[in-house]
Amino acid sequence: MSKLFLVLGSINAATAVTMGAFGAHSLKTKISEDMLSVFQTAVQYHFYHSLGLLIVGLLTIYFKPEKYLKIAGWMMFIGIILFSGSLYILSTTNTRWLGMITPFGGIAFIISWVYIAVAVWKWSSSHHL
Repeated sequence: MSKLFLVLGSINAATAVTMGAFGAHSLKTKISEDMLSVFQTAVQYHFYHSLGLLIVGLLTIYFKPEKYLKIAGWMMFIGIILFSGSLYILSTTNTRWLGMITPFGGIAFIISWVYIAVAVWKWSSSHHL
């Protein structure tokens, strides 16, 4: 499982950097300031949670119970798709109804971080940190 989340984190980090460059160089003159700000928010959260996937991958190497980390990783990946994905599309196509999807991605992000905390708590409780 660690290898999968390390690969997903790395690919998503590369994609986030690519999207950031695309936004900075290609979209600046094509979309409004407001939509550019929305696009930049998508990039920020995409990158933050790419790092989160890398963290999950590293934690699965060392910490048990792995099932909590597995849930955390998948929720983080789903969050990237729903949150950042919906904002990328919304900002570049002005498809406003996609804004209804974005909060579900945010909820997935929150759940993922809580599951990381639970996994670390359960591991540290059994290993006396």
